[in-house]
Amino acid sequence: MKVSEAKKVLIIRLSSLGDVLLATPVVRSLKKNYPDLTIDFFVKQNFEVAIRLNPNINSMIIYNDSPELATQLKENNYDLVIDLHNNFRTKKIVKQLGLPYYKFIKPNLEKFLLVHTKINLLKEKKPIPVRYAEVIPDFNLDDKGLELFIPDGIHSELEGLNNVVGFAPGAFHFTKRWLIEYYAELGKKLNEDGYTIAILGGESDKTICMDLQKMIPNSLDLSNNNNLFQTAAHIKNCEALICNDSGLMHTASAIGTPVIAIFGSTVREFGFAPYGIKSIVVENSELKCRPCTHIGKSKCPKGHFKCMKEITPDLLYEKFKKFLEDL
Repeated sequence: MKVSEAKKVLIIRLSSLGDVLLATPVVRSLKKNYPDLTIDFFVKQNFEVAIRLNPNINSMIIYNDSPELATQLKENNYDLVIDLHNNFRTKKIVKQLGLPYYKFIKPNLEKFLLVHTKINLLKEKKPIPVRYAEVIPDFNLDDKGLELFIPDGIHSELEGLNNVVGFAPGAFHFTKRWLIEYYAELGKKLNEDGYTIAILGGESDKTICMDLQKMIPNSLDLSNNNNLFQTAAHIKNCEALICNDSGLMHTASAIGTPVIAIFGSTVREFGFAPYGIKSIVVENSELKCRPCTHIGKSKCPKGHFKCMKEITPDLLYEKFKKFLEDL
């Protein structure tokens, strides 16, 4: 079935924060092309906030492992399913629904070859939203970026302040984190230039954010217990966000804040660089061991961690100054 023939579509992307946000250009572009199309979004509870207020989505369907889930979905009378997750859970659900579907084909072989043999079949560096859109025949994205809608009434301590730079030092995997002492040194340099450093993160980042705040004079620790709307409001008041390859990188992209992203064990070819926003990716392209993973690791397999250690605070400082000049 063509999308143009459908009246009601279910889009599936269960997780994670970044991946759900990366699906928003598809949602918006579908609604633009087919204004009468009803779009529901199937997502895990932990990540529904990323699309909660998206005006292009009719309803959110929260994932659960109930045996009645497929029956409940069938009652919604979808014409078509677009599976942007395509794992064993979503494959089972799609099969149970028995509806026409499109599915995202993950480049698993290409990623395996790049990680383990350094044969690069992903040289085109297509962003994930573009790869998502390619699963739908005769469909193109618009020229806008990601979207995150912040509710009215969410205020930030940064409102009214000038020269604020956000730091998001966290990431789930160790090899995706720039060194905290490097963030601290960069923060001191920027502080001397008159910038206020706002340190941002979720519940799992609170310790690193607290430690970093102690190392940078006059900085603000604005980490919280995974309040995405509040964090997004803070990021919106920053001139730029300096961060790792993480969900907050995509959050900044979704609200229009320029991004400087530091990539260690991962590379842009996987498709997860900042999308649709003024940005740069800073990475050590000289290392033959990169990428060592497509998602991150708990430690450097080689033991030297040169992918991050050789990206010095002085280098980031120069990149930052040039980045602001080009804005």
